[in-house]
Amino acid sequence: MTTAIQPHGNDVREHILDSGQRIIAGKGFSAVGLNEILIDAGVPKGSFYHYFGSKEAFGVAMLERYFAEYLADLDNTLGQPGFTMAQRLLNYWQQWRDSQSFFDCQGKCLAVKLGAEVADLSENMRLTLKSGTSGIISRLARALAVGMAEGSLRIDDEPDRVAESLYQLWLGASVMVKIVRNTQPFESALILTQRNLHLVS
Repeated sequence: MTTAIQPHGNDVREHILDSGQRIIAGKGFSAVGLNEILIDAGVPKGSFYHYFGSKEAFGVAMLERYFAEYLADLDNTLGQPGFTMAQRLLNYWQQWRDSQSFFDCQGKCLAVKLGAEVADLSENMRLTLKSGTSGIISRLARALAVGMAEGSLRIDDEPDRVAESLYQLWLGASVMVKIVRNTQPFESALILTQRNLHLVS
């Protein structure tokens, strides 16, 4: 009898995280039972508890990995050669618009999906979300400061406050996209973002 376990890259932990993130991104954290993750990953319960002490610990690990990958992608986007910082920032928000589908984000919108839900369920997961989103905002603030110094953009407040406001704007737009089932909220967010940076669309 052949085993059903064929983890990606022979890394069982990463394979479980892959399966769980994909399912939870679609259904939410509370609605997904451990058995559903195990069946999708093709691993026994013992393997899960070998890597994660509880479902909450799994959630923390999933969010930590999500934000690590997100921040690495953001660093790459904000470090692209041949662009002004204003152009790099716009590339970031355009990528957000293109990847955060209202139907199926394939795990790319985990902060949007879980933010309100798990913040009330788990203090550890809330703190992981707080740390991850703070990392995003601080990078955006640094980018705004660089853009001002090079003259590619202009803002009317301190970079950290503008970065926080813009991130919150896009989080809200992501929620509205799910409600209205179209991408118009992203188009409105992009226009407002360009105005805040004094850019011409």
